[in-house]
Amino acid sequence: MKQSLTLLALGAALLLSQAARADAIDWKKVDAALGKTATVSGDVHRYGLPRSDLHVTLDGVTIKPALALGGWIAFAPMQGQAMLMGDLVLLDTEITPVMTKLLDSGLDVSAIHNHILRAFPATFYMHVAGHGDPEKIATAIRAALSSASKTPFEPPATTATAAPAIDLDTAGIDAAMGAKGTVNGGVYQYGIPRRDPAKESGMQVTAALGGANAINFQPTGGGKAAITGDFLVTGDEVNPLIRALRAGDIEVTAIHSHMLAEEPRMFFVHFWANDDALKLARNVRTALDKTDVAHH
Repeated sequence: MKQSLTLLALGAALLLSQAARADAIDWKKVDAALGKTATVSGDVHRYGLPRSDLHVTLDGVTIKPALALGGWIAFAPMQGQAMLMGDLVLLDTEITPVMTKLLDSGLDVSAIHNHILRAFPATFYMHVAGHGDPEKIATAIRAALSSASKTPFEPPATTATAAPAIDLDTAGIDAAMGAKGTVNGGVYQYGIPRRDPAKESGMQVTAALGGANAINFQPTGGGKAAITGDFLVTGDEVNPLIRALRAGDIEVTAIHSHMLAEEPRMFFVHFWANDDALKLARNVRTALDKTDVAHH
């Protein structure tokens, strides 16, 4: 009994110590360094870096930033500093100069790849990682993107009018997906976590850190939607998943890693289709059920 109480006391002290270290970060300074305001989820501070400057089309669909151009970085408090994860959207000509500046600042690059096919102009996605002072990291990322890409940092123009309703049967899509989506920038989005999230450097890779199945629906008229995003799966789930996607007439556009040292090893499967939104939602749910996804 005495030993149990001692362990409980040590655990409580550790939690209090971690909380104190998290509170020691001045997040207003991080916001100022990046020129953005974070979305906070638990201890994770996530910053959107959408490529709203780009006009990208695919199969006649104009891609909204929230569908497939939504770059981001996120910080999780770790050992008195912060762990960084992120995904930067870049043109091919921006990849090398941005990477060089990030590496020179001490940050790591963990992946570069496509998400979609046939898009014009072609876009690529650079995953970044690091650990240190979040204000210094934010400063380095903004400097790299500002000097070597056209990633916008100015806040978007705001109006007093309410956002228009999305032209989709969202209730029907929710029912088919078995989850509740949210509207963001004209796109209906889902972030569906795995039952047991992966860990990186001992830290749980939560949805805010990129550890969820991301499913996006953009209306294309007449009850149809363009869908894209990525499924987060273990190696043995890859082929059951992609077989289900192809059976549902959903194109598989990329299979790759995002991280370098996560446990268990995870793969990200990207996809594309433009079809009846309810049909696509049912087929996406069938594919999700081939994986160890958390059930709502």
